[in-house]
Amino acid sequence: GGGLPAAALAHGETLEAALGRAVDVPALAHVEQLETRVLDDGSIGTAYLGLVSSESAVDGEWRAVAEVAQPLVGAAQSRLRAKLSYTNVGFALAPSTFTISELREVYVAALGHDVSATNLQRVLIRRGVLERVDGQLAGHPRVDRVADDPP
Repeated sequence: GGGLPAAALAHGETLEAALGRAVDVPALAHVEQLETRVLDDGSIGTAYLGLVSSESAVDGEWRAVAEVAQPLVGAAQSRLRAKLSYTNVGFALAPSTFTISELREVYVAALGHDVSATNLQRVLIRRGVLERVDGQLAGHPRVDRVADDPP
């Protein structure tokens, strides 16, 4: 049966160290603790949400998630969908430079419904997190003002 990558916490080990044994953390564009819960066997499990950029090559084997892990996957999807509405976490899934159409594809895949490219661009420009780069828009989480010069 398939499942999510996991590592048992060794005595005296940090959660971050165990996470590093379970997944290639440096390959992730974004990682955050998702939730901690008591498992069926009485042990405690901590789940993380990790995002990989579309331009990253990630080694590993893809497999179906076991039924027991489905609630965690659902929680991760819910967290990602919520964060897309008020953060720039979508940039973690996109290449470093992108067109609005490419970014829209990321949002559509993550949200599970259609997204207007025009509205997406308007919202992200209002937040001050996009700038034009050689005719393309690039996401910068800490841009203070928007450079919107013609290409």
